[in-house]
Amino acid sequence: MRKPLKDAPLITPEQEALLAKSGMDRQTVLANERKLAKFAVTMDSLIRIPFTKQGVGADVALSAVPFAGDIASAVITCYAFVLAKRMGVPMSKLTPAMRMAVVDMVVGFVPIVGDLTDVFIRPSQRTLGIVREHARTAYGLDSSIHVQRPFMHSALEKKQQNSSFWRNPIVAWVYLHVPDILGGLVIIAGLVLVLVLVRFVFGLF
Repeated sequence: MRKPLKDAPLITPEQEALLAKSGMDRQTVLANERKLAKFAVTMDSLIRIPFTKQGVGADVALSAVPFAGDIASAVITCYAFVLAKRMGVPMSKLTPAMRMAVVDMVVGFVPIVGDLTDVFIRPSQRTLGIVREHARTAYGLDSSIHVQRPFMHSALEKKQQNSSFWRNPIVAWVYLHVPDILGGLVIIAGLVLVLVLVRFVFGLF
């Protein structure tokens, strides 16, 4: 039997009705959110600064190809809108993210400037935020860890189905943050190396 990371939260009758009307159950909503989160991470923040949401993804790589890359990125981003619609998000709520996707494409046509703004204009992440808010208000689903670290969460959930060890909150937290921890250690090691090199170089004079 599938075991979720958290106990299901209490939801109102109105939220239960909306969830039933959508044709989805709680697990389906969470699974779709995580699918969208994986897509958003891949597009916007595959390589991330440890313990932050800021990073770069496939969108930056695509934008390196003038014009064609920006158009391809915009077309691929439409997949996020398709997933959002499947989850019952009204088009009116998706409008800001769609506008951002258009801006991202148009600005991307400008050399250098477009590449720099790709780090900050992230339509897939914006769509994910809209979906997360819709799931919280419409369906009463407050859990967000599955979208913050979707790839790690998916792997952890499989481990938790087979062993109670991975259901320990501390163990689960450490596992989910392994990339951040390793990234932080790499940054610290890099800073230490720079300090050692600077001290060595200035010690020669």
